[in-house]
Amino acid sequence: MILHFFSIVTLSFSLLSDHLKPFKPLYKNATFRSISHQKPHQYHIYLLLSFPFRFQPIWHCLVMDRVNKMVSERPVVIFSKSSCCMSHTIKTLFCDFGVNPLVHELDEIPRGREIEQALSRLGCSPSVPAVFIGGELVGGANEVMSLHLDRSLIPMLKKAGALWV
Repeated sequence: MILHFFSIVTLSFSLLSDHLKPFKPLYKNATFRSISHQKPHQYHIYLLLSFPFRFQPIWHCLVMDRVNKMVSERPVVIFSKSSCCMSHTIKTLFCDFGVNPLVHELDEIPRGREIEQALSRLGCSPSVPAVFIGGELVGGANEVMSLHLDRSLIPMLKKAGALWV
């Protein structure tokens, strides 16, 4: 996303001072527009500077760092909501296998809404349940159930160190 940041610079100087240095652009893609008006003994120039920046809010980076840290804590991490029936099904499935997943209930932890949005940006749709095995996003309930039916979930859990059988 490209946003333009605008800043207004006011230069005030006497009409007698013609010794100004030529203007050097501050940024190669910057655009500027000048609006001027004259007051007694002063000449005012208002410059509207526009700088294009690729802008990603800092809190998105912080939330993604937090998600990465949470995911690396255990071999199996599940982000869920306490009221979600599919989340309950996935948690029960892993517990039946003998896996002890780290479960983060997004409706009970601080900044849970921001973490849920970050999971959506990672490609989890719907955002809960989001299952990470071995630090990698497996997906939601559909993906986990598909892996289970294909008999590839147990080898994945063994490879991540969540099962020793």
